[in-house]
Amino acid sequence: MKFVNLITYVADEKRILDIRPLHREYAQKLRAEGKIVIAGPFRDGAGALIVYEANSQDEAEALAINDPFFKGGVWKSHEIHHWEILGVNHELLREFA
Repeated sequence: MKFVNLITYVADEKRILDIRPLHREYAQKLRAEGKIVIAGPFRDGAGALIVYEANSQDEAEALAINDPFFKGGVWKSHEIHHWEILGVNHELLREFA
C-alpha cells in the first residue's frame, strides 16, 4: 500500500544542511529496501513529499519517525495519508527511471 508523507520544514537552513547527509543515507536505505516509491523536496525549500510502500499506517509512521530529519527537528510538521493511485503517466516519469 502507498502512503504519502506531506512534510513542512522548519525555517533553519543550517539545521537542514547539517542533517541532510544522514537523511539522504536513510532515504537511500529505504529505497534499496523497497520502502520509498518516490521522494523529494519542494523547490521553494518549504518541505518535501515522500511516498512510502508500507503494510499499514503504523508502519509508514515508523518509517517517518525514524528519519534523521524528523529526529533532528527539521520537520515542523508532517501528515501521512493512505494514498490510492488512480493513474500514472509513464511518459512523465521516464526521467526518474
